[in-house]
Amino acid sequence: MSRSPNKQRGFSLLEMLISFSILAVSLGILLKIFSSGITTAQVADNYTTAAQIASNLMAKTGVETPLKISEVIGVENEFYHWRVRVNPQTFVSPELDFRGLPIDLFNVNVQVWWGDDDKTDDRVLELSTLKLAAKVE
Repeated sequence: MSRSPNKQRGFSLLEMLISFSILAVSLGILLKIFSSGITTAQVADNYTTAAQIASNLMAKTGVETPLKISEVIGVENEFYHWRVRVNPQTFVSPELDFRGLPIDLFNVNVQVWWGDDDKTDDRVLELSTLKLAAKVE
């Protein structure tokens, strides 16, 4: 009877340690990618909500509230703070004289800001537009 050389079967302890180390590093990287994706999705959701709030405030100005020089501040959902500023806008043209027209031009500026805590800077979204209103005499 001839004896065959002893063949090793299975993995050595060193091979197992290396494979578990690679697995641990890979899982750590994947978890970091997923958590940063969740954070990015939350920031995008906040910007979307802020844009909707600003758009609604912009649409209300001049419809629900008259266009006049003013500044209004408020809070939405106890998280989003907003400010609506309405200022007169002058339009100068060398060819045309707009002073005789029965309309006034106003600059409407809407700011919405929010922040998670006192440690981070607030995020700000700002919209601005021009609106016409009948001249009040």
